[in-house]
Amino acid sequence: MSVVSPEPYILDFGAARALFGGLAEARSEIAAFAYLARDGRLLGMRHMHGGEVDAVDVPVRQVVADALAFDAAGVVMAHNHPSGDPQPSAADRATTRRLLVALDPVDVRLLDHLVIGSDHVVSFRALGWL
Repeated sequence: MSVVSPEPYILDFGAARALFGGLAEARSEIAAFAYLARDGRLLGMRHMHGGEVDAVDVPVRQVVADALAFDAAGVVMAHNHPSGDPQPSAADRATTRRLLVALDPVDVRLLDHLVIGSDHVVSFRALGWL
């Protein structure tokens, strides 16, 4: 876990996109999580690297533990597609559902899941999936 200082605020899609934009350059899939206070202040982040080019295992228990450790009210997840195509896969949707279910009992909201391609970013919230 790392705490970012000075504390930026992630209040909209543009701020989240800027925060996670660097993932577009990665050659293997990386999942990243931003833990936010109620007011959108960034409390901390975690990056999880997969051992494969096109997959990363998201340890849901670790995401929940991090959210509790940061006393976060919300989480924004992002991951890249090294292929450059940001269209969410069935596995992306399944992971999002698992996170929603796991975070709900601890009163932490999954605010968005961004899929980052080479030129575009797809937001689950904008698609109406969150």
